[in-house]
Amino acid sequence: MIESGRPQPRRRPGPGRLVRLSPVILTVVIASLAYATPPEMAFSRLLPAAPALAAAMWPVLPTVLLGTVCLLLMIGLSLVFPDLGTWWTAAGIIAVTVAAAYGSHVRLQRERTLFQVRLVADAAQQVVLSPMPRRLGNVEIESLYLAAAAEARIGGDFYEVVDTPFGVRLLIGDVRGKGLPAVGAAAAIVNAFREAAYSEGDIVEVARRLDISSTRYNAAFPPEGPMERFATALLVEIPHESGHIDVLNCGHPPPILLNRTMLRVLESASPSPLLSLAELIGDHYNVDTFDFAPGDLLLLYTDGIAEARARDGEFFPLAAWMRQQPPTPPRELLTALHRDLLRYSRGRLDDDIAALAVRRREQ
Repeated sequence: MIESGRPQPRRRPGPGRLVRLSPVILTVVIASLAYATPPEMAFSRLLPAAPALAAAMWPVLPTVLLGTVCLLLMIGLSLVFPDLGTWWTAAGIIAVTVAAAYGSHVRLQRERTLFQVRLVADAAQQVVLSPMPRRLGNVEIESLYLAAAAEARIGGDFYEVVDTPFGVRLLIGDVRGKGLPAVGAAAAIVNAFREAAYSEGDIVEVARRLDISSTRYNAAFPPEGPMERFATALLVEIPHESGHIDVLNCGHPPPILLNRTMLRVLESASPSPLLSLAELIGDHYNVDTFDFAPGDLLLLYTDGIAEARARDGEFFPLAAWMRQQPPTPPRELLTALHRDLLRYSRGRLDDDIAALAVRRREQ
């Protein structure tokens, strides 16, 4: 959701009311069939299925109570049909109810643990994606963060915007990997940016500080498995009272610039090294300069947007989508992007996504 850079916690959808009542419905159906059909059909032997189903969605006490109800129904049916094999079925109901109660207890314990882990994860991600002002001078800024599917692990998407003596500086990026280690790496990069953006006059030096911070974090907390942890990043500087922007791209998807007449993908002439890889491939950073006139709209995004897939496997056509957008404020652009992304992917996102929309206001 859009909320000045604050990600919304994942809400795990609960089962509907009809689904939660399904064990009761199953009990009524089985008891009705057992009463209305000949004893030879022995529908009553299906009664243990009701407490077994209840264990998947009910707490322990209601599960036990339903098992008790099934047992009483079985005893009542035996008074009507003496040859039902009551004691064997009753023993099955008791055994299944005990097992179901234990299974319900274990499920609830795991759900509580998972809930606590998600609270910590969401809190950690909100530290990285702190709220930001919607306007800095004559620059309007809006942010978008969408969590992936509820069962997906949190990712390392990050962004930050600061107003400095050198201009408004923006950062967006994505740490390779998932989970709290990726969020920790993202936090190290964002914290380094918050400090370096104010003290370094050259955006290249800011990038070097980010690489040093990322490398230091990875040395202290090495990644699990053989793959190295690295991060893509995009740095943008909007000088005060200037009609251009400076872009330094460290292997990140290029930003998109939309003005009244055309759309332009701001590809870098010479990409800079990804964060944590400068020692391996050299710290040769390149800054590209582009025109940024009043009314122009700049979109920065992570690869989760460009790689969102439809049911047929096709990627979201971001550039084509941007061409169809009329001149609009940043908030309205991200609202439309949010809506169309969920519609295109049928509400199923495989990766967290983040975006910044920036517009220079008319004087």
